[in-house]
Amino acid sequence: MSGHNKWSSIKHRKGAQDAKRGKLFTKIIKEITIAARTGGGDASGNPALRRALDLARANNMPQDNVTRAIKKGTGELEGVHYEELVYEGVGPGGSLFVLKAVTDNRNRSAAELRKLFDKHHGQLGSSGAAAWAFEEKGMIKLPIDVATEEQLFEVAVGAGAEDLSSDETQWFVTTPRDDLDVVRAAMEAAGIEPEEAALVQVPTTPKELDGKEALQAMQLYEALEEHDDVESVFADFELSEAALAALDADE
Repeated sequence: MSGHNKWSSIKHRKGAQDAKRGKLFTKIIKEITIAARTGGGDASGNPALRRALDLARANNMPQDNVTRAIKKGTGELEGVHYEELVYEGVGPGGSLFVLKAVTDNRNRSAAELRKLFDKHHGQLGSSGAAAWAFEEKGMIKLPIDVATEEQLFEVAVGAGAEDLSSDETQWFVTTPRDDLDVVRAAMEAAGIEPEEAALVQVPTTPKELDGKEALQAMQLYEALEEHDDVESVFADFELSEAALAALDADE
């Protein structure tokens, strides 16, 4: 099992962005709508919808917003037609990016994302440009005080989880792609309530960036996350200790 979660070296700067609640709600609403459209409005039989609803609850989204998003997805209410797309690109220092986007205009989204890559010393690529460096996994997150390492090891790993790690505030339970909901159900049955469960892209061989390239890659990462159509950003770089210290000093 891992100790400190290395991905938190990037994610630790995300709090200020998530505080922009209106933008975050818009992204969650898109995710709920897509999930309801593709798998129906009953969360008990639609794992993707259940995961989207978890995200809504974790961010205190009003129930009225959730209900409308589900009804737009199932066609009970008229709404915008969204499609889910995956974009891939290369960033500074050879860093690789995979983006999950939900949009009502794929041409506009592609053009805007291409500009962001260009601006931040990268390049939007074609399908296959970056996905080869990632493996899809399940990721379950929960507050650090909800369970002990021993409890999580017994329940989550016993149900098929592959890895357990943490940072100062959260546990991260990694599962095989197809076992995400099985592990989640086992945790819930044991009284351990996950905060979020999602499918993520995990880099198979993370690369460490330092100096100017680290700063540029981080700026690209944050710019992509800020884009209205981007639901998730996955990158294969980690920040060196020196780069982390430099970023913290700038805050």
